[in-house]
Amino acid sequence: MTRSGEFDAILFDAGGVLVTPSPEGLAPVVARFGGSSEREVHQKAHFAGAHAMDHARADGDKSDWEAYARAYLRTTGVAEERHEEALEAFFEGFNQTMWREPVPDAARTLLSLEERGVPIGIVSNAEGQVEGDLAMLGICGVDTPGAARVVCVVDSHVVGVSKPDPAIFLHALDALGLPASPRIAYVGDTVFYDVRAATAAGLTPLLHDPFGYHLDDPHPSGPHRVLSSLSELLDL
Repeated sequence: MTRSGEFDAILFDAGGVLVTPSPEGLAPVVARFGGSSEREVHQKAHFAGAHAMDHARADGDKSDWEAYARAYLRTTGVAEERHEEALEAFFEGFNQTMWREPVPDAARTLLSLEERGVPIGIVSNAEGQVEGDLAMLGICGVDTPGAARVVCVVDSHVVGVSKPDPAIFLHALDALGLPASPRIAYVGDTVFYDVRAATAAGLTPLLHDPFGYHLDDPHPSGPHRVLSSLSELLDL
């Protein structure tokens, strides 16, 4: 396959790229501890959390989800002295069913890519629910009326391998019918799980960072490109 653009195909993570945690689930939790219920604040809080996860991993700390939660609480306005009690409540309500807040330009961008004939697919660490959730939200599906058509939805729980293991991409490459190549992009929201895995798989990583948390990152992890918006893919 030869295309005039920079990429022959684009693969996407789900969490932090197409969806973020639903404010309907987490806003009542953080509000109990003085945090904001604003939808935009909660979307920003996810990306603050993803950035904190990368910092934790760069420092050798494997408790990256605690780092995520603390950054989420901080960004939504929960005072530091309340973090310990808020953490327990946060994790009681935080699970895979929370990832149902569509990223604003996700569905539109995927449809535009499909219309241009760009093969697209999903590769996500999940618990077996991601294909159904993306279809239900009208973002994309292998055969979902009204949504962008993808060639595959690779769910780590289903295939038995998860990022940062690059082997998870073999399932998507097989579905695409393409060999691993820098002309296949992978869009993710973390360096440790996404950029690292895509690079090891021989793909081109693109880091989704709409709030610019990674632009002046003190933990360099090798060269990677940053997208401030998914719509920037249309220029590639």
